[in-house]
Amino acid sequence: MGLLTIIRKNKAKSKEMRILFLGLDNAGKTTILKKLNDEDISGISPTLGFNIKTFVRDGYTLNIWDVGGQRTLRPYWRNYFESTDAIVWVVDSSDRLRISDCKDELRGLLQEERLAGATLLVFANKQDLSGSMTLHEIRQALELDLVQSHKWLIHPCSAYTAEGLDSGIDWVVKQVAGRLYWSGIQASPVNPVQEVNI
Repeated sequence: MGLLTIIRKNKAKSKEMRILFLGLDNAGKTTILKKLNDEDISGISPTLGFNIKTFVRDGYTLNIWDVGGQRTLRPYWRNYFESTDAIVWVVDSSDRLRISDCKDELRGLLQEERLAGATLLVFANKQDLSGSMTLHEIRQALELDLVQSHKWLIHPCSAYTAEGLDSGIDWVVKQVAGRLYWSGIQASPVNPVQEVNI
């Protein structure tokens, strides 16, 4: 029995998923998690380490690691890579000045061996703000069409209004479940882009 088979069998018993929430500082990672968990979002401060949230979705236990995105903290991201099933990369759609930094950090992540095969959801956050970049602009800026190593989706959302959050997380759960737990789940086509207006 191979190592991957053993891992799959162990995970299948617990039906757990490890999801890593990453992105530049002020992208809205913590706000998204609090909103998904029906928590108050009025007093959120920058994450200076990490937060862990656990909740159940569609019968699966999601263990979500929300790691601070300040430049000084990014070298420590690698401490959280082990056994990651999915990466949720949160983009501040209104931050045009740092979209190049965002691309460089994401590119570095996707080259990490310990993240190989992890499902990638790019949350285009702050779509409720006027002047935000469109999905097409973000997709081009991040060069997502060049990503062949991970199954990915770019999805619009607003952490403030909660628009798009549930459908994005549902996609992640479905993809990871289809890959880890049983092959009977119909996974979405490779690399679709959801052009959803919110």
